[in-house]
Amino acid sequence: MTSSDLWTEEQAQGYDDQGWDMFSPERIDPVVDFLAGLAGEGAALEFASGTGRIAVPLRRKGIPVSGIELSQPMTDRLRAKISEDELPVVTGDMATAVVPGEFVLVYLVFNTIGNLRTQAEQVRCFRNAARHLQPGGAFVVEVFVPPLRRLPPGQVAVPFEVSEGHTGFDTLDPVTQQGTSHHFHRRPDGTYRYGDHNFRYVWPSELDLMAQLAGMSLVRRTEDWVGTPFTGDSERHVSVWRNTSAQTTWSEPAPR
Repeated sequence: MTSSDLWTEEQAQGYDDQGWDMFSPERIDPVVDFLAGLAGEGAALEFASGTGRIAVPLRRKGIPVSGIELSQPMTDRLRAKISEDELPVVTGDMATAVVPGEFVLVYLVFNTIGNLRTQAEQVRCFRNAARHLQPGGAFVVEVFVPPLRRLPPGQVAVPFEVSEGHTGFDTLDPVTQQGTSHHFHRRPDGTYRYGDHNFRYVWPSELDLMAQLAGMSLVRRTEDWVGTPFTGDSERHVSVWRNTSAQTTWSEPAPR
């Protein structure tokens, strides 16, 4: 049993049409280029592959990609874009599900580590990544830094986007590290569709300890996919850990 929210058929149908820039080339291309550089000639595995926002363009860049996805309706949307033979997906929990084969790269993007809403499950997720990695392989996580500095006493919500098409804010519990993302998407007729998503936020240092428990070590942490240095003011990070059972040496992604 997993603590993750299970995306429904209705949520999956509207996922690719949310009216914000997560599907823009400016958002997707740097991610795909970075991951492709890490994968090289090897295979990649995406945890929480969803509708294929990253997996499909990465596969079309020539990288063999597999996925693990909890929601069958989300995978059904993926199947409208690419076949099972081209991009196989195992339906299951990313903390425990097993995919045949061995990978040079396992990755989790767009805050999806938080889909696992207990610390124990997040630890198991790191161990599951290590289980799938070949010696020297890399595990990549993109996730926000908990914005508690923007949460003054008495305030429970932090906005993360306010635009014409989408307004979103997180409600956060500093005691339990539980949060809920609230989304208001503007329809063409001017009305709004509401959706929410529950998560557990996690600190960079906490992730590093999870990696150690799984036999991995941190080799790179930046603010974004293009290498902006990570600082105390960074609101998110892209972190890379290496499977330290390896004798091979990790190197920076090659330009593609």
